[in-house]
Amino acid sequence: MTATEARTAGGPVDPALTASRAMVGVIARSLAGIADTVSLPQFRVLVLLASQGPSRMGDLAHRLGLHQSSFSRTADRMEAAGLITRRPSPGSRREVLIEATDEGLKHVDDVTEARRRDIAAIMERLTAAEQAQVAAGFELFARAAGEPSVADGLLLGL
Repeated sequence: MTATEARTAGGPVDPALTASRAMVGVIARSLAGIADTVSLPQFRVLVLLASQGPSRMGDLAHRLGLHQSSFSRTADRMEAAGLITRRPSPGSRREVLIEATDEGLKHVDDVTEARRRDIAAIMERLTAAEQAQVAAGFELFARAAGEPSVADGLLLGL
């Protein structure tokens, strides 16, 4: 099915698009508290570091779809802001490891908690049966998208 057909056909795509707009609202509200201090690309770096732990600079740049020199400038700003630290890799002095600071990780925790509260408030507007339907739908969608479950994330320390 082409994008045009999907737009006009309705089906499962339209409700997902509508839900995605609602989720963008949740995301925007959750980021409002850090918008003056952390950019969205910087927050993406912090989320990766929170989920993966210290990472090689080149690996982070690749995961973010950036050239390493572009990412190096982002890392400079993040380090100056106290969000990350850089250190030589123990495996190779040519490689640099990036690690989130406690302050950087606190931003991730704060944003995640804001999202959790917002989503909980939205879900409370639904009946128990509707909550179960939404939860099942989100689980299926996340699995199809390749996202780890919350339980898997907790095992990884997320």
